[in-house]
Amino acid sequence: MSAAEHHEGGDAACWLDRVCDECGRIREDPAAACPHCAADSEPPARAAAPRRVSETPLRRDRDAEGRARNARPRDGLGRPLPYGAEGVERQPEGVVRTPQESLTEAQRLLDEGKPFHAHEVLEDAWKSGPPQERELWRGLAQLAVGLTHAARGNVTGATSLLNRGAAAIEPYAHAAPYGIDVTGLSRWAGDLADALRGPVPAAAHAPRLRVSSR
Repeated sequence: MSAAEHHEGGDAACWLDRVCDECGRIREDPAAACPHCAADSEPPARAAAPRRVSETPLRRDRDAEGRARNARPRDGLGRPLPYGAEGVERQPEGVVRTPQESLTEAQRLLDEGKPFHAHEVLEDAWKSGPPQERELWRGLAQLAVGLTHAARGNVTGATSLLNRGAAAIEPYAHAAPYGIDVTGLSRWAGDLADALRGPVPAAAHAPRLRVSSR
């Protein structure tokens, strides 16, 4: 796996935050202005003052195993809340599941209107699965991120991630591994992207991951 691929996977919350609200493209530093469209990372009124070079760098949040993981609480759609606020519990990171267990758990979360949490399950599958399936699971995770942005009302970011996810899973359409409905998911992603005009209810627009789960 290349460094770029590893970075794009990363922590689920960080990946979501790296989508520019203006142009929908991925930026390397979510705290900086978007290099693609020069949009600020947050509204000017809320932007922090520039940090002096001499200042001590901010401590990076890490989990119990010492891995980088944003510790800020999140709401039901993965949006960051202030430290100390009561958020929605995230999925445990690094859980190794069978492909069928991953799909079952992700489908449950999608049906509950929690695509952010479904993305975390699919990202675990992407990290722990065999190399030949890496793009399949990453594409499914991107579709969940796309639905998350759609529910947040970020039309540009949602469209970008839905298209990226559909393109990533498309090569697997002929094999349909684990009963994944690649063709149906690609159609769902395209239809949702075309219809987006504002925020949508996540549960009502949840896709079916497997043909057998229809």
